Amino acid sequence: MKATRNSIAALVAAASLSIPCGAFAFDTGYQQGSADASGQVTGAAGVNGAQHAAPTLEHCDRPFGKIAVYEPQDAFQRALLSYRLPSPTGLLRLMIQQSNCFVVVERGVAMKNIMQERRLSEGGLTRAGSNMGGGQMASADFVLTPEVVFSDNNAGGVGGGVVSSIGGLFGPLGRVAGAIAGGVRFKQAQTTLILADTRSGVQVAAAQGSSEKTDWALGGILGGAGGAVGLGAYESTAEGKVVASAFLNAYNNVVVATRGSPELNRDSRSLKQEAGTVSRAGVVFEEGDVVAPKIAKIRVYSAPTANAKPAAQPFQRGGEAVVEGREQDGFIFIRGDGFEGWVEKHLIRKIRS
Repeated sequence: MKATRNSIAALVAAASLSIPCGAFAFDTGYQQGSADASGQVTGAAGVNGAQHAAPTLEHCDRPFGKIAVYEPQDAFQRALLSYRLPSPTGLLRLMIQQSNCFVVVERGVAMKNIMQERRLSEGGLTRAGSNMGGGQMASADFVLTPEVVFSDNNAGGVGGGVVSSIGGLFGPLGRVAGAIAGGVRFKQAQTTLILADTRSGVQVAAAQGSSEKTDWALGGILGGAGGAVGLGAYESTAEGKVVASAFLNAYNNVVVATRGSPELNRDSRSLKQEAGTVSRAGVVFEEGDVVAPKIAKIRVYSAPTANAKPAAQPFQRGGEAVVEGREQDGFIFIRGDGFEGWVEKHLIRKIRS
């Protein structure tokens, strides 16, 4: 037994001399959908575009509209947790932003922090001029709901008895290493993404994705204690990479199914335009509200800017107009008796709905 232990330890040590710490791995392959995956979900995204996105990720010239990614149902969440995988919403939001097909709005854990900041403002505890209040938050045009199921068959490859032997020889850490060494604990991950319109509740798209592990890797556990940090994350485990690849496949299918559908275009403003729009806080006006000017007369513009040409005679005190449902950059589009155009939101008041 001692000799066997020493032999395996020597094998590991010898391999570690020629392979960088944390990278001891045999060739790892993932079969995504019907084509080989040429990249995992990594990188970043911001107002200036995506960095290091997966080469297979679909891309759009402009967004369809704004989207909120919701948590999967409890049963699917428990299935992920059984493989030490967290909620996939962060992964999906990264993919979506990198693709430029939708502008992502926050509806996850950070939403609680956002609402806390708003409550502080409402309570008068924030600085004057913070410009935080009603009518500022962007609404989601679509919601995306993920689902995932696993095929728990043996993943093939080496795994099996060799993995169990390694785990038994090296104790608790070895058992973790053994689990990683065998590649994935399931053969295939199948994911589903449901895209629904928030206003009508109509499901406008549904797509499936799949990915399977075609061979095995030892992973980063041999890097020492630090190598175990992040186990279960989508970038650091074989299981996580399979699921991430399957979600990438499903999201690409959603984009393919919806691209070129003008009836789905809700708001094509880019993320940079959205980020640069700081709406003035104030009363929320809805389409159909009847409004009147707060002062004797206010200007009516042809565009939502004070530099635009007048669209009509001033909106006089005593007059009434109907909100047409459009708000942009602190301006509201109204229609009155013989005139229509944009007025500054803070200069009008709601009479009735």
